[in-house]
Amino acid sequence: MSEIKLNRGNCSDECPIELAINIIGSKWTSLIIRDLLIDKTVRFGDFLRSLKGISPKTLSLRLRELEKNNIVTRVVYPEVPPHVEYSLTNKGQALESIFLELKKWGMSIKSSDK
Repeated sequence: MSEIKLNRGNCSDECPIELAINIIGSKWTSLIIRDLLIDKTVRFGDFLRSLKGISPKTLSLRLRELEKNNIVTRVVYPEVPPHVEYSLTNKGQALESIFLELKKWGMSIKSSDK
């Protein structure tokens, strides 16, 4: 694969950076992915406990968007009450290195503030 460089491209081209940010850049989405990268499989209620301030409606919407973009997979177990688990697809797991770099960058910002 050839080296990837930053460029603006043509106005008619879809920017890959914009495409990625449109998928993972919504409020709460990156934290949902973070939790899945850490825990591998997460239930809806676990997300609500982990993500302080997110509403169930917003969580459902974000999970549906991630599922639609093939980043998250949803498994429903036929139990009463319903048992639903979420995990990352291979495409979602590929985000781990990006999230580690974001963490390093965030840590550098935090340490430079002192």
